[in-house]
Amino acid sequence: MRTILRRPDFRLLFGGLLASMTAESILLLALAIWVKDLTGSNGLAGATIFAVIAPMTLAPLVGWVVDRHPRRPFFVAANVLTAALLAPLFTVRDAGDVWVVYLVAALYGLSSITLGAALSGLIREMVPVELLADANGVLQTVRQGIRLVGPLVGAALYAALGGWALAGIGMVGFLTAAAVVTALPTPQQLPPAVRLRWPAELGAGLRHLAGEPALRRALLGYGLGSLVMGFSESLIFAYVDQGLNRDAAFVGVLVTVQGVGGLLGGLCSPTLVRRLGEVGTLAAGVAFFSPAALALAFPDLRLGFAAVLLAGVSLPLTMVGLHTLIQRRTPPSLVGRVAAATQAVVSGPQAISIGAGALLVGFLDYRLLFALVGVATLAAGSYLWRGRHLSAPTGARPPIPPTRPTLPAPRRPVEDADRQGFSAPTDRGHPFPNTTSGRPGWGGRSSRMNRQIRR
Repeated sequence: MRTILRRPDFRLLFGGLLASMTAESILLLALAIWVKDLTGSNGLAGATIFAVIAPMTLAPLVGWVVDRHPRRPFFVAANVLTAALLAPLFTVRDAGDVWVVYLVAALYGLSSITLGAALSGLIREMVPVELLADANGVLQTVRQGIRLVGPLVGAALYAALGGWALAGIGMVGFLTAAAVVTALPTPQQLPPAVRLRWPAELGAGLRHLAGEPALRRALLGYGLGSLVMGFSESLIFAYVDQGLNRDAAFVGVLVTVQGVGGLLGGLCSPTLVRRLGEVGTLAAGVAFFSPAALALAFPDLRLGFAAVLLAGVSLPLTMVGLHTLIQRRTPPSLVGRVAAATQAVVSGPQAISIGAGALLVGFLDYRLLFALVGVATLAAGSYLWRGRHLSAPTGARPPIPPTRPTLPAPRRPVEDADRQGFSAPTDRGHPFPNTTSGRPGWGGRSSRMNRQIRR
């Protein structure tokens, strides 16, 4: 990671993203808390998260828009627009204004897809292919580190200053990111791609995902794992309440331990990509979730700490493996659409899984559900692992050429061979001449003289 951080352009981008990621981290939970305070309803508070996820259905359209514009200016404009869309939060006064929070949450979710797609394309333009895993690893490490304190800081700021002040802080974060990224040098523009009709362009990202073998397997395997990984969002509360007999607030302790695992996973992910390849790293990330889920089926605090630590390691491995694979296996003109489509394909099963987990935990024993999660993620990881050959490790070395040139064995002069009545032997020890070659001694003039002597 030190190599990528030595690049001045990436350090600038990193500084801007640090501001915007901090704003994202403190806003999401705070919006839900704000709705809870305004309405007193847990269901309406949870609907805030759904409002953020719902725009995922527009991902193909978002990716198409991103790919039609230069990366850096578009990324700057998207950050400025994200700051502006937070402004309506200053009008929220009572429960009758909850619709404003929902509207901002939905627009914020749409902005998140846009920023993610634009960032993926911007990194692909700025960073050499061999350093993509390092760049994604650095960003995931910081993201996981912010997750340790961001939501807690957001909740504390909301309690101390209120929702309006929190909206202002979020606006400052996105505007700071825009200002910093503006200072980036403009990358060399690629030649314009051939324009298709807009319906074909909208589906180009999905077609590329379906047609590229490594990306297809990555999405199928990760999608299978995502169908059950979301169960843990609800199961962890049952684990703390029914298994450990502790208050729900203890979940915060486990989330902190998970964040530590996320830091470790982010630091290790570039090395794993170089050794296992992107699909292999993604397989390891999904598979690591299996023993974590199986351990949580047993209500023991020591096992619980180890389990959530391992679950934290798995998340950045999956993200770095998947994002690096997209950037390496996608033409630059398609990166936005492919990244947005991937986000939609992955987030859809996750949203279904979260809802299904909340429903099933009311009917089935949480231990049985954790065991199901462990078996399913092990199957998904195994499926991905069998396809690891589809993406070669980025650290694989090319064959080393021989240190000494290989010289052919000396051959007899043509004249000696002619006088003795046979062709000179080959350098591989074959006693018969090669009659297809026109070179002397290999079926040319020497062979014709041999035939005359035999006559």
